Amino acid sequence: MNRINYRLLTSLILFVSSHIYCQQAHDTVPAKSLFPDTLNKGRLAGVLATQGLLYTGSMTGLYYLWYRNYPQSSFHFFNDNTEWLQMDKMGHFFSSYYLSDIMYTSYRWAGVERKKAILFGTLLSWAFMLNIEILDGFSAEWGFSPGDLVANTAGCLLFTGQQLLWDEQRFVIKYSYHPTIYPQYNPDLLGTNLIQNLVKDYNGMSFWLSGNISSFLPRKSKFPKWLNVAFGYGGEGLGVGEAQFERYRKFFFSFDIDLTRIPTRSKTLKSILTVLNLLKIPGPALEYNTQGKFIFHPFYY
Repeated sequence: MNRINYRLLTSLILFVSSHIYCQQAHDTVPAKSLFPDTLNKGRLAGVLATQGLLYTGSMTGLYYLWYRNYPQSSFHFFNDNTEWLQMDKMGHFFSSYYLSDIMYTSYRWAGVERKKAILFGTLLSWAFMLNIEILDGFSAEWGFSPGDLVANTAGCLLFTGQQLLWDEQRFVIKYSYHPTIYPQYNPDLLGTNLIQNLVKDYNGMSFWLSGNISSFLPRKSKFPKWLNVAFGYGGEGLGVGEAQFERYRKFFFSFDIDLTRIPTRSKTLKSILTVLNLLKIPGPALEYNTQGKFIFHPFYY
């Protein structure tokens, strides 16, 4: 499995578990009521212990499941910016954004003051991703990628900047996937079944910047609070022979739904909607690609 996909999977698992736990751990429904006004030392101790266990477990797991199986070398750099048409960098961007969300939410749930929670959460998320880049730096087949570091930093800053500026996330990163023909030509790299394809076949992935429209309008506006506009990016012809398939970039414009802004009194439903909000809602989309073509998709995912 590609290195970036371990990070993507780790961030998804942590995001799902942390948000479900925080939502279910409090009796009130509004998001801000999840956060106590004063520091809860018991919760903070639990958060720190959990972070320590998850960090140790994930680093150990990555080493034994991945890095140990490949030749090691002295620390070195590797420029992989031209590979995968930067779709791997979008995976880094996605993962670091949600890791920052996880860390921030955990600290706020423990009663840590907002700005401190933002600072600690962002720095720890960035450090976690940096440690993986350092492991890459000792791998003979790869190396420490400055491009990966830039993508990690950008994801952290997207979350941090919005939280400092608006105390909410008006723009979120989302993921979508559709099956493609490419895995059959290189199953070892792109996966042999749907589960593997979801995290290995970059040809079917799209990453979206989904922005909420109503958050920029006056509070009294009757514009639907759940309606978003989304800008997507994808690639085609990746992981297969360039002589057989042309590689090109795809850019999308579409509408989306912010599931977290759908009102509900159910804590369980709110947890489910929060988790599902990682995914771009399928719908009509306009594509422009570097083949110079405009394509309208009545239903794209």
